[in-house]
Amino acid sequence: MLALVIHSAGDLRVEEVPTAAVGPRQLKVRVTRGGICGSDLHYYQHGGFGTVRVVEPMVLGHEIAGVIEDVGPDNSAFKVGQRIAVSPSWPCGQCRYCQMGLQNHCLDMRYFGSAMRRPHVQGAFRQEIVVEAHQAHLLSDDITDGEGAMAEPFAVALHAVQRAGPLLGKKVLVTGCGPIGALLVIAARRAGAAQIVVTDMGDFPLRKAKQVGADEAINIATQPEQLAKYSADKGSFDVLLEASGNDRALRGAFDVLRPRGVIVQVGLGGEMSLPINTIVAKEFDLRGAFRFHEEFAVAVELINKGLVDVKPLISASLPFRDAGRAFALAADRTQAMKVQFDFA
Repeated sequence: MLALVIHSAGDLRVEEVPTAAVGPRQLKVRVTRGGICGSDLHYYQHGGFGTVRVVEPMVLGHEIAGVIEDVGPDNSAFKVGQRIAVSPSWPCGQCRYCQMGLQNHCLDMRYFGSAMRRPHVQGAFRQEIVVEAHQAHLLSDDITDGEGAMAEPFAVALHAVQRAGPLLGKKVLVTGCGPIGALLVIAARRAGAAQIVVTDMGDFPLRKAKQVGADEAINIATQPEQLAKYSADKGSFDVLLEASGNDRALRGAFDVLRPRGVIVQVGLGGEMSLPINTIVAKEFDLRGAFRFHEEFAVAVELINKGLVDVKPLISASLPFRDAGRAFALAADRTQAMKVQFDFA
């Protein structure tokens, strides 16, 4: 079967790769939809990010939905023909962090389409894939495969909101309105945030953030004064969800975050220089948010029940053989949020 294999920056090929045999407690899945993530973009554009580099051919992709084609032994919970969203996360379950319930920090994590390990963990942008049964989550009949493939990035947002603590009645600022930033808006609203303000430097992502529930959208490049108004009396926001990975966005939010406000850093970028004196003086609580674990099942449940609507964030679905055009569109923040591949 065919897959999208990255060899180096800009060198993405449609190649034949083998499908593993289906073992006990495993499923063979015919992939139908796959979403392009920011990490996929980094692999395609730059050959990696930070110290993580592609050093051998690797199938990209980790945001997928599909149909079960075969069920391995000892796996009565699933049937051929069922539609599922697939969690790309496969923690070992044995290390001390897994035993502590911190599976996202597993010492032996296998995560689809990741060059963090050598050999690399092959990804899911392929026509079919064999997965562990615990990675599979059933989709409701009235949910599209495209929505199912949004479960992974939505799980990232849910984990970040969980790291922020209770949001009921809180004022929340989201900086960076790419797909994760917009999903943070959805997650924060579901968690009970009373006011959500978003910032970005592009009008298109700001419009999308408003569409999924933001109360106010501020273009920080053209209307910085609109954010500055929230700096009165040492700041207005209780929580900052930083999704841009840009140190200027992070530092710029410090003036509008109230004393003892909570900062959750979600976006990944280069190393940042922080005004430690401000963090100390305003007693900020700085927290990281990395991937997810149990939140994937929550994401699927919320999507299945129609309690959240991720459809406005799906900008396009292109045939996987047209990978170059799809990646170019995914990188264009003036017209696209989440771009997905059609493997059907």
